[in-house]
Amino acid sequence: MLTFRRALVVAAVILMCFLVLRNSHPYQSETRSVHNSPKPTGSYHDNKVIQDTPPEPSTTGTEVVKPASTGAAWNGDNGGRVALAKKPVTQLPLEDLKALPLRKQLSYAFPYDAEGKFPAYIWQTWKYTPSSGEFSEAFRPSEASWTELHPAFVHEVITDEVAGHLIKHFYATVPEVVEAYNALPIPVLKADFFRYLILLARGGIYSDIDTTALKSAVDWVPSEVPRTTYGLVIGIEADPDRPDWHDWYSRRIQFCQWTIQSKPGHPVLVDVVATITEETLRRKKAGELDKKHMKSVVEFTGPAVWTDAIFKFFNNPEYFDMSTSKGNITYQQFTGIKQAKKVGDVVVLPITSFSPGVGQMGAGEDDDPMAFVKHAFEGTWKPETERHIGENP
Repeated sequence: MLTFRRALVVAAVILMCFLVLRNSHPYQSETRSVHNSPKPTGSYHDNKVIQDTPPEPSTTGTEVVKPASTGAAWNGDNGGRVALAKKPVTQLPLEDLKALPLRKQLSYAFPYDAEGKFPAYIWQTWKYTPSSGEFSEAFRPSEASWTELHPAFVHEVITDEVAGHLIKHFYATVPEVVEAYNALPIPVLKADFFRYLILLARGGIYSDIDTTALKSAVDWVPSEVPRTTYGLVIGIEADPDRPDWHDWYSRRIQFCQWTIQSKPGHPVLVDVVATITEETLRRKKAGELDKKHMKSVVEFTGPAVWTDAIFKFFNNPEYFDMSTSKGNITYQQFTGIKQAKKVGDVVVLPITSFSPGVGQMGAGEDDDPMAFVKHAFEGTWKPETERHIGENP
């Protein structure tokens, strides 16, 4: 007999399942395949060298798609990259899964479906939620902008305490990741790591609490480009075309990670999560996780390791048919771009899109048609030496 109390329990269970599984977004569907079994192809030093190695002249044609009414511009050149066919996933017993390399475990736990939808989530992190009286009034307009421009999205501001519980829940089958997250000694490292972890597990949009949405994410890429042909949207943070660029930035082209959109399980996220996990556990074992050994947040969890993972993916034969390639993809394919560019299933937006108004490196102003997100650069928790973008060196 279904009593009132039992009915409440059943309803609660159904609601919980709905919230966990809900990751829908009203995007159209079209067929596309991409290999989803990550495989490292060299050290991160090797990938830094790849980025700085000029490519051979490409004979790949460029298709220019008419921009959408929002003003979004598009360059259809895929860098000579043709995705390999997706391989079927074989069900594994838990014992066999734990014996696999970390990247394989993550790929199995969070399978990537390039044909799937972009989940309608917006993730942000801060010390307090907007409902708290201690939430900074300075952040309220920027935080609200994401809800206003994305009324159909689930928008969450995650506190440090809640973030820890989420990681423990989502990564219960990959305990090394949980151990690494808990071992990180300072908040900025955990904040960096959390964005990759939540996007790998659930997808959607991550954006720093001091960012303001200028246009809806639905308009970041022209509607003529099917959402089933890409699974990761990133922007350029730095494009310092000057001889002393290495004195100011970690990479010649540096991709920002204060705003990222992805589908769950993307191989770039698998790789960056595995890299940070492995390096954290190595440092923990060696007793090198204290401030004395913490030389660079940018290299450890920030835009440098993120940029390396992206270029590593672009040049990985595990995902692309390299017989159509004319050389490595390097910074030269992205320097000075004024419109979006697609390589494989990754859309790269120009510096104006996520860094309008910085007054350097060719970035446009806030009212530029390609300006989508405004960053206030309030990262005062970062060391002074790592607050370069937005300043005129």
